[in-house]
Amino acid sequence: MFSDYRRLIRAGTSLARHDVVLPGEYQSRLPLPARIAGGFLRLIGGGAKGRPGERLAYALERLGPAYIKLGQFLATRPDVFGSEVAGDLARLKDKLPPFSMKQARAALAAEFGAEEAQRLFPNLSEPVAAASLAQVHRMPLPDGERAVKILRPGIERQLMLELSAMRRAARTIEGVSTESRRLKPVAFTETIASAMLRETDLRLEAGGADEMREIYSKTGFFRVPKVDWERTGKRVMTAEWIEGTPLTTPGVLDQPGIDRKRLANDITQGFLASAINYGVFHADMHEGNAILTPEGTIALVDFGIIGRIGIIERRFLAEILWGFLKRDYMRIAQVHFEAGYVPPSQSVGDFAQALRSIGEPLFGRPAEEVSMGRVLLQLFDYTHTFGMALRPELVLLQKTMVQVEGVARTIDPSHNIWNASEPVIEAWMRRNFGPEGAARLISENVREVTNRLKRLPEVMDRFEKSLEAEPAPPPPRERFAPWWGWFGLILGLAGIVAWLVQQVS
Repeated sequence: MFSDYRRLIRAGTSLARHDVVLPGEYQSRLPLPARIAGGFLRLIGGGAKGRPGERLAYALERLGPAYIKLGQFLATRPDVFGSEVAGDLARLKDKLPPFSMKQARAALAAEFGAEEAQRLFPNLSEPVAAASLAQVHRMPLPDGERAVKILRPGIERQLMLELSAMRRAARTIEGVSTESRRLKPVAFTETIASAMLRETDLRLEAGGADEMREIYSKTGFFRVPKVDWERTGKRVMTAEWIEGTPLTTPGVLDQPGIDRKRLANDITQGFLASAINYGVFHADMHEGNAILTPEGTIALVDFGIIGRIGIIERRFLAEILWGFLKRDYMRIAQVHFEAGYVPPSQSVGDFAQALRSIGEPLFGRPAEEVSMGRVLLQLFDYTHTFGMALRPELVLLQKTMVQVEGVARTIDPSHNIWNASEPVIEAWMRRNFGPEGAARLISENVREVTNRLKRLPEVMDRFEKSLEAEPAPPPPRERFAPWWGWFGLILGLAGIVAWLVQQVS
């Protein structure tokens, strides 16, 4: 317990030094005691520079890996902290000095055994990139180069200690502030902790990379490195080396022959195709994880955070985007109520009116001024107004869509995310709600009925054997039981046929 408070005092001191606690920008909104306290903190802090979000990002970088990850998760909550602060936090520099080759070799030996590690990793290079949780090495092999990712020594224990302090802070805040309970600080902290600890098992990241590679091999929008499973373990992940240049590199998109419009469309459509069609998406799609290959295509790396949405959320996403594209605000409102996101006590008409105030200002404006991220942020504001509870899976989806839009606009400043989205959404709507979707639904149900009929003799045989094992029923029931059972079966089949006819019509 005392170590938790010691770490929280250290964190609070760093935040105060960077003018994050009671910042000057909000001075006019604070009561007099808070203004005095804020002025004192700024006096001893030495006058930190930059916007509040920039100062917070800088402070978190100085506090270490757990706080860097905390900042990245806070960036997913523009509905709480505002879009400017969230944008500044999204640019957190997840870069630290590398650890030594001796420690890297020791980690490989601990994971695979000394002799096996020497065989599997014969020509490991010096670190080529180092982040808060792991660093990457390059390794040539006869069948191609590999990227070898190794966790930092002792990172699991360091995370556990810092997360313990964060949990204590969250419990304290929720206990003393009733207003904070709406934001669910304890649940939010547990979400962060769970995600951080998952990132320390590189087998999970390898599984996510392999799954995304399988999806994008079908959609064709992105290239994903192939996992080298023989050289992958809990603390080590190996994949093929992707030759190319990260989009964070200055001037990378100024090379001759680069089709910026196509690349920007690929970013938007590739994300939506995986999220809507498969219910899974790369949830950390910033420029550093997108690599421009020599062939002029985009490769994605770093699959530590994978987002997942169920069929209800997929339908929700597709229908609200389609509704905004078609200006069908009543349908968008109905989808929220059908999904159970807005309480039935609220008015569908009033909610549709609020949605109209979001959508109508978009039409007729230049593409670079129409932000899907802003639309989703306003949508979250209104859903809170109408009693919608926090949905973690939708928050992660919204955060990723903001990232996707940012990357696409970096590639092509005139990128129209709505026009790029329309073909993917329209195809999904046609498959699931048009004639094609109805035909597939009927086909699936006919197949289910056929399979049940094929099993009918077996079911009836078991039924008759169970009757033989039971004591003989009274004569009247013995006389009527057989035809009554068949009569019930015929009624059931007639009901199924009637339902199928209704679907066709």
